Amino acid sequence: MDRIMIVEDDIKIANHLSAYIEKYGYEVIVVKEFENIMDLFRNVRPHLLLLDINLPSYDGYYWCRQVRKESICPVIFISARTGDMDQVMALENGGDDFITKPFHPDIVMAKIRSHLRRAYGEYAAKFEERMLIQNGLSLYPERLELRFGKKVAQLTKKESDIIERLLERYPRVAGRQDLLEKLWDDQAYVDENTLNVNITRVRKKFSELGIEDAVETVRGAGYRLRITWNGEER
Repeated sequence: MDRIMIVEDDIKIANHLSAYIEKYGYEVIVVKEFENIMDLFRNVRPHLLLLDINLPSYDGYYWCRQVRKESICPVIFISARTGDMDQVMALENGGDDFITKPFHPDIVMAKIRSHLRRAYGEYAAKFEERMLIQNGLSLYPERLELRFGKKVAQLTKKESDIIERLLERYPRVAGRQDLLEKLWDDQAYVDENTLNVNITRVRKKFSELGIEDAVETVRGAGYRLRITWNGEER
């Protein structure tokens, strides 16, 4: 069942959308706490996000940028803002579509179905899914998943990018500069510790799979993947 996540601080609109969408057989999750939307997003892993612009704490543009760091799921903005610049901002910040309030629920439903088909269904691009394998460890970049035997670790986009580069470079060193170029377009504004934090998170993902000491720090150079696991283990 496809999951639709609604981020809308007007509870009447949120409940109206939720009830209407559920009639078509979708699972709907309505955000009720707006301080850290990404925590719920990571737990739910929705197939599509309906997102208002005017929200408490941070606006919808901000949250769309956070989503885009971790997911390529379709994002449809729904807002009372009707200016051309608002729609441009929505798309520039990672949105896929824009619906103005007041709206007809049939229009919302049609756009939801259209984007789901394009992202996952009959209109989705037909290509062989990328997969990187090393000694029984499998990375699926499009799914943001790392698999070993029957265990699966869910990744953020940056975690997936780091692991992908380590697998591509193995047994060579993946240089710090090389990793920064893959993770960030403008390295000048990246704190040196940011990469270290992401490497620590990658190591934790390996630990979730029962794999320890797989990411070696090479002083003055970068990081290297070490095969510390048994490829036959299931």
